[in-house]
Amino acid sequence: MAPVNAAPQQGYSPAEPAYRRVTVALFLAGMATFASIYSTQTLLPVLAHDFAITPTTAALSVSVTTICLGIALLFVGPLSDALGRVRLMQASLVATGITVLASSFVTDWAHMLLLRGVLGFAVAGLPAVATAYLREEIHHHWATAATGLYIGGTAIGGMAGRLLTGFLATVFDWRAAIGGIGVLALVSAVIVTLVLPRSRHFHATPLNPSALTANARRMLIDRGLVALYGIGFCAMGSFVATFNALSFRLASAPYSLTPATMSLLYLTYAVGSVASTYAGRLAARRGSRAVVPWALALQLAGVLLTLAAPLALVVVGVGLISVGFFAAHGVTSAWVSARASRKGPGTGFASGLYLFGYYLGSSVCGAIAGAAWSAGGWPWVVALASGVIAVGIGLSLFMRTVPVLPYPIDPQPPAH
Repeated sequence: MAPVNAAPQQGYSPAEPAYRRVTVALFLAGMATFASIYSTQTLLPVLAHDFAITPTTAALSVSVTTICLGIALLFVGPLSDALGRVRLMQASLVATGITVLASSFVTDWAHMLLLRGVLGFAVAGLPAVATAYLREEIHHHWATAATGLYIGGTAIGGMAGRLLTGFLATVFDWRAAIGGIGVLALVSAVIVTLVLPRSRHFHATPLNPSALTANARRMLIDRGLVALYGIGFCAMGSFVATFNALSFRLASAPYSLTPATMSLLYLTYAVGSVASTYAGRLAARRGSRAVVPWALALQLAGVLLTLAAPLALVVVGVGLISVGFFAAHGVTSAWVSARASRKGPGTGFASGLYLFGYYLGSSVCGAIAGAAWSAGGWPWVVALASGVIAVGIGLSLFMRTVPVLPYPIDPQPPAH
């Protein structure tokens, strides 16, 4: 067993070709995964119409996926600690593509939800493993920046998925839209298999009850890690609540946007991708404690700005939400891996716990947002999203009181 405060091993630096292979491969993997998870979000009004269901029921196509993903992460994280990272990520991408393609052929809503649940388990292999892999294989001074780039890939994936589904649904139908995302995932699986380097610094943790219990105890009793899990819940919960209900708001009067036009709003994810990468670099210089509260404050400001009626102001508000959310998530996910690695074995389990909270927030708040929209319209959605993100800001400020866990023999530890 590695010592709790052992110094990190040397890993890839930006000057090495392998560093670029890692960042490109995980950028593509994140893009494909998150395009698949949210492939139905832009299509919610269309699905509600075609299947004759309510907005709340349509939103379950996102929530079922994310809740199953969250559950799977509790098991996939420890599994990756025992079996390794790369093969699990590759298998996850293949299973994701097959499942998404299958969902484009369903004829009733029950089977759609069943496959969307299976998708949640299929995609779990990538988000559970990616940040742990980066923490192990990238030089520790660059790991937060590399994680920011990976999170940027998830932002681009969310944007590309919504743009592609919006375009295909308008030109063809929702089946072609979802099928196109399935093809994207399979192509990404091939590229990742060819490009991503094998693990060099992975050390297996025995897959036995005593080791799992020890890992779980380390990653659950640390108040800093628990607070970070809560930040993930709040940031993602507010984000998904806003975007789920936004599809219905923009499809109705006075906007009455088509799926293709509506999907253009997700171009703001490109700004979020840049923000995530920049925030990772900023956190490497200034510390995560300084960056996360401001990122969450930007997300809150964006949510409040969407109360404005003009579409231009709504777009600006969505842009601020994207910047704040992706910056906060990118830094916080790297922060979890960094802090967990200083507690001892079980980094993958800690990443899984963070993402469990993250996707639990997506599932719970995303589902509630549909009910809030039906009950009170957009002001109720904003009240929900604002309240949740305010709790996240409180947790990020609490983290400033939590002691740092440094590497004692590292002369220049990163600021976490």
